[in-house]
Amino acid sequence: MAAARHLRSGLPLIRAHLAASESAVVAQGSRGFSSQVAKPTGKQVKVPEALYGGTGNYASALFLTAAKANALDKVESEINTVVEASKKSPLFSQFIKDLSVPKETRVKAITEIFAEAGFSDVTKNFLVSNFVLVYEAVLADNGRLKYIERIAERFVDLTRAHKGEVKVVVRTVIPLPEKEEKELKETLQDILGKNKTILVEQKIDYSIMGGLVIEFGQKVFDMSIKTRAKQMEAFLRQPLEI
Repeated sequence: MAAARHLRSGLPLIRAHLAASESAVVAQGSRGFSSQVAKPTGKQVKVPEALYGGTGNYASALFLTAAKANALDKVESEINTVVEASKKSPLFSQFIKDLSVPKETRVKAITEIFAEAGFSDVTKNFLVSNFVLVYEAVLADNGRLKYIERIAERFVDLTRAHKGEVKVVVRTVIPLPEKEEKELKETLQDILGKNKTILVEQKIDYSIMGGLVIEFGQKVFDMSIKTRAKQMEAFLRQPLEI
């Protein structure tokens, strides 16, 4: 009950943030995406929420193409499979990242691997036409294997939004009791709308000291004791007016 009560106390602020963000949601095209990926024709398909930055453009373009092909679930599964393979197979990751291997060789090998795996044309076209370019761009930034993972994460965000699902991460210092989690979920349902499916993920975070922090989409609502203590400290440090 305490978590839901904390959340209700912040309802006006949360609703204000949501109202302001709605005006910023616009359809993202395939700007910056390979010309080999088809743009939707006929019935116009739009991304359910605006994503920004390089990974946002890639994820939005992939979403548009997958939606047009009616293959969102399959593409989501396949792109996540590639991410898992890059994590679990050092050989696969090294091969993709090794710029000493000619691009043509990598493209040919990647094409064959994904074809044997039975990937959809949407996923194959996206990965084959952009995979090497993506990794080359990442290698210029300390060689970190993060770009394709971030694209996959943001693509999943879009598919969830398309289905009306909202993933909400709740950080607390102790697990929420079942009754309190249920009440919190009902409160979130009131905030986000009855047409949304709320997916709550609890995370234990001792650093917040108490209270809770709620995150969904690109929004963070911090009602932790740690933040309140900092606010109180800042207030007490202000000079007294005599």
